Amino acid sequence: MREFNRALADILEIRSQIAAGTAFRGYGPTTVALTGVIGLATALIQSVWPSIFAASTQAYVVCWLITGGICAIAVFTEMQGRSQRLHSHLAGTLINQALEQLLPAAVASVFVPIFLLRFAPQSLWMMPGLWQLLVSLGIFASIRNLPRRMALGAVWYFISGFASLLVSAGNSHILSPWLMGLPFFAGQLLMAILLFTTAKAGDETE
Repeated sequence: MREFNRALADILEIRSQIAAGTAFRGYGPTTVALTGVIGLATALIQSVWPSIFAASTQAYVVCWLITGGICAIAVFTEMQGRSQRLHSHLAGTLINQALEQLLPAAVASVFVPIFLLRFAPQSLWMMPGLWQLLVSLGIFASIRNLPRRMALGAVWYFISGFASLLVSAGNSHILSPWLMGLPFFAGQLLMAILLFTTAKAGDETE
């Protein structure tokens, strides 16, 4: 029994090592682009009906947290299907690795605004920039298992995050829907293009 457990552990270790050296292709460009459209739609809704969806900092934050949740569900759902199709027996291991890499940034993106709502609501003007920085950190954390060019997406969110903070700070701490919606749309569109061109190049190589 002990030898069986040791052999099983060795197999799992080998699978993990193989997965660590495999480029993860579970993110689909269409769904990633769709999340950008959802973000842009959220900004538009908050601008057209601010009395409902952006009447307060709490409403603004809750609206974007719901949007983030919808986007995460859409990406995760497609991730499972694509991984099973493209990675076969390594799908489960690669998905777990992807989630482990993204989890710290994802948890922080939920915890930070809730913390600010509870203890420092006057600082919520920073959330659009902070969210973009957290997306950047999540991508950078995942870059080991992604095509190298995906680092451009992380760089975009890093720059746009600081730019959003500077714009908000220079405009009386304005909390604008577009400071989140436009950079997120542009970033997701860039990521989708990078994923599409990478997948196309890989298919041509094969």
